[in-house]
Amino acid sequence: MRRGAAVTDSTAVHMAVAFAAMGSWAVLANRSHGAGAAMAAGIVQGLVSALITLGLKRLVEGLATRLPGRLALFGPPLAAWALSAALLLAIHGLAGTPELLATVAVPNLVATAYAVVWTLAVRGVWR
Repeated sequence: MRRGAAVTDSTAVHMAVAFAAMGSWAVLANRSHGAGAAMAAGIVQGLVSALITLGLKRLVEGLATRLPGRLALFGPPLAAWALSAALLLAIHGLAGTPELLATVAVPNLVATAYAVVWTLAVRGVWR
């Protein structure tokens, strides 16, 4: 086992980082609407990002090992982008997040980048 593998492969660590980073982004993106709206957006985004990360990590691991050839490299990030965008827009829309597009743009980009990196790692291209 490579050094640090337990931490970098830990789903809980991936989820905690997603909660903190993307929740903080949502607070920043909604700061002009007052502390209450900003904190609500941050909590919603943190929880959604943690759950999306859980789902994306498992989705990528499943697709990247089962899909053939190049589809195994491109399919998981594309699925991650679509699912992340749909979930983020729907949940923040229901939550009444004031700065909807600003709030979801960065987390969706990060989720897609995460899926690219994790796909490469699972496929053994980048470890």
